[in-house]
Amino acid sequence: MTMDKVAVVTAGGSGMGAAVAKRFAQDGYKVAILSSSGKGEALAAELGGVGVTGSNQSNDDIQKLTDLTLGKFGRIDVLVNSAGHGPRAPILEITDEQWHTGLDVYLMNVIRPTRIIAPLMVAQKGGAIINISTAWAFEPSDMFPTSAVFRAGLAAYTKIFADTYAADNVRMNNVLPGWIDSLPATEQRREMVPMQRYGTSEEIAATVAFLASAGAGYITGQNLKVDGGLTRSV
Repeated sequence: MTMDKVAVVTAGGSGMGAAVAKRFAQDGYKVAILSSSGKGEALAAELGGVGVTGSNQSNDDIQKLTDLTLGKFGRIDVLVNSAGHGPRAPILEITDEQWHTGLDVYLMNVIRPTRIIAPLMVAQKGGAIINISTAWAFEPSDMFPTSAVFRAGLAAYTKIFADTYAADNVRMNNVLPGWIDSLPATEQRREMVPMQRYGTSEEIAATVAFLASAGAGYITGQNLKVDGGLTRSV
């Protein structure tokens, strides 16, 4: 059984989640990936890790990945909670069912894995949890209503978690991407960004890797915008 550092990435089959998994493997971590598409399981095999084809909306699937990871590598040092895409519509046209879907996609996607994996980190007296949020969590846009609402809630959850487990050396932070190249590109959106370009998934992955590192060991409960200057308010 190896004692290498181990990173678990949910929704890691493509886009930012896949870039994060690749970056951790590049940095010498063993990786475990959960993805509903099967791409995450294939990527994990390619990276010498373990993968499960399943959903971050299923406690059973998250537990399966956790058990597989512990059986193979013996520990979990980093948890990265990524997400898919929730419902989008004018705010008064979003149904109850769609709001509940948004809750599952954008908030429970963090709460479920954290509830299962954080106690393991507490027991080993160390760990880092990084959640992929959105640049619009505090400056909401009507383009992404369910994302903005529930990721504002994620910011509150993160602060409460950080307060509770900082003394156990278990940290939680959020990365808030703006327009990233995993999304369809438009000239209008590019022009909104002071840096005049989309960010890359690799830039998000590098930020996540920093927040997982010893160099970020005194950072917890924070929301770090990575958006080319698109949103700048506190």
